[in-house]
Amino acid sequence: MAVEIEYTCLSEISGPLIFVRGVRGVGFGEIVEIRDGSSAVRTGQTLEVDEDSAVVQVFEGTSGLSVEGMRVTFVGRPLEIPVDRDMLGRVFDGLGRPIDGAPQVITDNLKDINGLPVNPWSREYPRDFIQTGISAIDGMNTLIRGQKLPIFSASGMPHNLIAAQIARQAMILSAKEEFTVIFAAMGVKFDMARFFIDSLEESGVLTHSAIFLSLADAPSIERLITPRVALTLAEHLAFDEGMHVLVILTDMTNYCESLRELSSSRGEIPSRKGYPGYLYSDLASIYERAGRLKGHRGSITQMPILTMPSDDISHPVPDLTGYITEGQIVLERELFNKGIYPPIAGLPSLSRLMKDGIGEGHTRKDHAEVAAQLFASYAKVKRIRALEAIVGEEELSSLDRVYLKFGTAFEEEFLSQGPEENRSIEQTLDLGWRMLSLLPQEELYRICAEDLHKFYIPSKERGECQR
Repeated sequence: MAVEIEYTCLSEISGPLIFVRGVRGVGFGEIVEIRDGSSAVRTGQTLEVDEDSAVVQVFEGTSGLSVEGMRVTFVGRPLEIPVDRDMLGRVFDGLGRPIDGAPQVITDNLKDINGLPVNPWSREYPRDFIQTGISAIDGMNTLIRGQKLPIFSASGMPHNLIAAQIARQAMILSAKEEFTVIFAAMGVKFDMARFFIDSLEESGVLTHSAIFLSLADAPSIERLITPRVALTLAEHLAFDEGMHVLVILTDMTNYCESLRELSSSRGEIPSRKGYPGYLYSDLASIYERAGRLKGHRGSITQMPILTMPSDDISHPVPDLTGYITEGQIVLERELFNKGIYPPIAGLPSLSRLMKDGIGEGHTRKDHAEVAAQLFASYAKVKRIRALEAIVGEEELSSLDRVYLKFGTAFEEEFLSQGPEENRSIEQTLDLGWRMLSLLPQEELYRICAEDLHKFYIPSKERGECQR
């Protein structure tokens, strides 16, 4: 049974942190209740424990608190939240408290937000296709059930629009299995939070989803808790209720900024760009909570979204994220400036587990070949455009000009689609064949003769595809 111990020996308040002296038997991650002269109670969490002192982060901030007369109670347990299937269809704040006007879910099922360690031997390899309805993802950078596939964006790019579209449209093709979306937003403005809620509510998706919102005016410390709270509910739904859960986390850069702020308040020695040296392991503690477990029907798939400062993909946040996750979807400034939505870059984007969740029995037999040929042909378009910038279009061969027409069609018809447009995987692959049919058959060297004969569209049959 947890034992509550109260202390009054406070030495310092620094930003969102308070420093307590003379502590005994206090554990890392333990929940703390802070009381000042008034009756109000604030909640905190133990960040660091020394021989006889502890550092506590206060979720609501330390504004108005004073060392004199403040009492700190260590409650003897980690931060836990109630989890239940009834939380679907609800909107919560960053700490898991309802903000939709409905009461807190009543349940005895409390779970530690930090999750439990998973034995790697008990993990199953991620397989099976999740359809997002976005051709650039489904066709070329396929999301696999149990995968971690982040989206790398930048300032001014429509990553929030893409996040909402994926949340509305994501589905698994088997109608027999339950699928849900957990959406967590950190450091977002009120108008964007309202957009997320309205988008999911109007589409009817909110009835089987849950939203966690840590607004920009909330204490920055709350952003460190939000993804863990969302993943705790996801773990319950996946491994206790047998559901397949897609967790969308935006914006992980805001999360990392809060981690850097906290590290600075603690006086830790900074690493790259001022971030703490444990940034990698901290991010891993979030991303590695995705996957499939042996003996459980459910799964957790993650799509973290992060913004790259100055469009720098080598920045510590995207750099370390890329080491932990199985690929990345990169938004490209050049496509964005052309007015293409979603501006998903064809070449830097990659889904490392794609090969294991596509093809016959998952999507369609020709999927892998179509994706490989689209990548190869678009890569050639990039090289020809670079050459054109040097020698001019008149110096290009007739075949080079055909590739340039293919590149324009690929960007304007395959990559580009409306924010409300939901394409099935069959529509995406058929559209891919229409794009490839703009090239001579002999250029499609990554596709077998059988599929060429079945799917290739001769020029006289293309109609609107001709340019």
